[in-house]
Amino acid sequence: MGKGRIFQAAKVYQRASEAAATNMVSGLPPRNPPLWLKAIESIPPAEINTRPYPIQHSPPNPRARKPRNLFRPTKIVYPEDELRRDFYRDHPWELARPRMIIELDGKDARFLDWSKGLRQRGMPLSGESVVQRQLWLMENQGMTKQEAYDKARHEFYKLRQLEQMERRIAVEEARMVGGYFGKDLLSVGMELENRTYESWKKWATTEIARQESARASMYTNVVDNSALEESEEDELLAQN
Repeated sequence: MGKGRIFQAAKVYQRASEAAATNMVSGLPPRNPPLWLKAIESIPPAEINTRPYPIQHSPPNPRARKPRNLFRPTKIVYPEDELRRDFYRDHPWELARPRMIIELDGKDARFLDWSKGLRQRGMPLSGESVVQRQLWLMENQGMTKQEAYDKARHEFYKLRQLEQMERRIAVEEARMVGGYFGKDLLSVGMELENRTYESWKKWATTEIARQESARASMYTNVVDNSALEESEEDELLAQN
């Protein structure tokens, strides 16, 4: 059975090309070759029945008595992953800032020099700047993870404050010369919240009135039969 499988794997391209060049129905033109035919010509299927052992990107666990998932590809972990996770855990709102992820040729990192600080040419300030700056401090200045994080984080705070000051001054200067800015996102959100609250308050008032009227009508339909029963008893006594 193994030889049959090996033979079939080695002859896949030949069989597919022959089937595409001919047609089982006479008088019809040959069928179009499948899209994967050129790919399988360049990269033929493996002719072995054993699965290759994947490259291990981390040392094996010495406590594991019985190895598991030997043929499953291991996760590729970079040093920046843990630094990036720590930063965005402490600064979750940085994820809400829009980011430009378009690159020129995929090698934009060669223009970045993290020894000069967080300000880099062609790269806006973001959490990734803190991560790369922290990694550079750890690798080149021998700082610990916490020391490098504190240094990069304080530099990040200063630059964010400068950006906010520049933005506020630009708005004030524009208003001095007649510039007009619409409502900010906070004002728009408050208006939407107030509008929703007023709509809910009208619905709640109507619903309370309806429930009260329904509760009152439940007792108005009840007939008091006590007086009728007393009169019937008096009639019976009078007859006797």
